[in-house]
Amino acid sequence: MNQAIAIMDSGVGGLTVVREVLRQLPQEQIVYFGDTARAPYGPRPPEEVVRFTREIAEYLTRYKPKMLVLACNTATAVALDDIRSRVEIPVVGVIKPGARAAVKASRTGRIGVIGTEGTVKSGAYEEALREISAQLEIVSLACPDLVPLVEAGEYESPLAWEIVRRSLAPLQDQKLDSLILGCTHYPFLAAPIAEAMGPSTQLINSAEETVREISAILSYQEDLAKREDGTPLHRFFCSGDSAIFRRITSSWLNQQVEASTIVWQVPTVG
Repeated sequence: MNQAIAIMDSGVGGLTVVREVLRQLPQEQIVYFGDTARAPYGPRPPEEVVRFTREIAEYLTRYKPKMLVLACNTATAVALDDIRSRVEIPVVGVIKPGARAAVKASRTGRIGVIGTEGTVKSGAYEEALREISAQLEIVSLACPDLVPLVEAGEYESPLAWEIVRRSLAPLQDQKLDSLILGCTHYPFLAAPIAEAMGPSTQLINSAEETVREISAILSYQEDLAKREDGTPLHRFFCSGDSAIFRRITSSWLNQQVEASTIVWQVPTVG
């Protein structure tokens, strides 16, 4: 089937999943939407995140994708079941794949989770991890200052290293052997996170395991796999500044990317 894999995120974080799709499944076509005008989702009320996710899912279904990936941990935590009930195609989240990868990597069972306020507050990672093993010791930390750094394209700046070091200070003495990057924006900051945590802590990028799950679904449901040769045509959309989005996307994917801006009519909340 030559339909696209649709991938959505609150902003540019889902590009970490896109890059893994390009690496692991280079024959597949992608249609991506980053809700950059309304990022970050982490501080927003769950019902607002659900509404935003519904809007984007409805938009992406216009392209008749064969699968939808919620490449946003906050959206996965609060909206995954809702979206699955509304569409007839497979819907993949990023939390359970990340949890599985962390348990496989952990040697001591002491696993850390960093994420947005919404993801950490939801307890979704703790639930997913304890479904695998009740004996795990889990330490979670919200890092609200990290997503804005990535969305601004400042993830390689000296400021990023300082903010990461300060944000992760509460984890320094926790003796974690694995740390789940519980936000798809965080792999942009993998270098400063690794330095802050030290060599004894392995970083878990949920994007890699998520794409393995995508691949497994495509293999199991043979009618979904792409069968024709040819270079796939990828589409990228955002709701905010397309120039910044295009610059970050082109740099992260190491290829020139065009992007279109979709303007949402956002109702006043409150």
